[in-house]
Amino acid sequence: MSSIVSVRGAVKEYRLGDVTVPALRGVDLEVQEGEFLSIAGPSGSGKTTLLNLIGCVDTATSGIVEVAGRNTSTLSERELTRLRLDTIGFIFQSFNLVSVLSVLQNVELPLLLQRSMNGAQRRERVQHLLEEVGLKGYDRHRPSELSGGQRQRVAIARALVARPKLVLADEPTANLDSVTGETILGLMRNLNQTEKTTFIFSTHDAKVMAHATTLVRIADGKVVDRTAREAAPQAAGAR
Repeated sequence: MSSIVSVRGAVKEYRLGDVTVPALRGVDLEVQEGEFLSIAGPSGSGKTTLLNLIGCVDTATSGIVEVAGRNTSTLSERELTRLRLDTIGFIFQSFNLVSVLSVLQNVELPLLLQRSMNGAQRRERVQHLLEEVGLKGYDRHRPSELSGGQRQRVAIARALVARPKLVLADEPTANLDSVTGETILGLMRNLNQTEKTTFIFSTHDAKVMAHATTLVRIADGKVVDRTAREAAPQAAGAR
């Protein structure tokens, strides 16, 4: 397997007035294609900052962040946008669905931006993903008509619809009850296996960590441990 993410000596600092606040203090991280990796650590440890660097929504103060073999610090804003669109899917804890769009339209949105499929191809791909995430028949529903777990399933379908090589999930179960959270994690693990997509989570939830095949622990802006492990069995009802 080859690396889809390579982070070397990444430092991220924020300025708050006259004070410099270090968020990452020289992080090294290699992520292989097809991994189901969890970045674990307490709030404020740098998990989300690291995901933002990998997701090309922020830049490192120093160090190197490579995604799909490209050094993100050398790319123009247009190239970064294209890399995000073609390579990365995002799953946010707040779902980030467009309230005025239907379920089908929310999931279809990345394909419209890519402009790589015609209308019939887009609809076929969207319907396939909705069935995969257990939302067949919900095409015309609006986000406000769905439960939290259903909205997260829409977000997962949207993240996967353009067949990204990499999916980033920031605390994906934070707003879900424990049963729904377990089901969502099992679903993502199943899609990781069937679609061969690399997943990187950030979490401080032990239940999320239990599903990871690789567990990276971060504290005070530094990677303190990395463990390859056997993931927990798939949650019931994941399919």
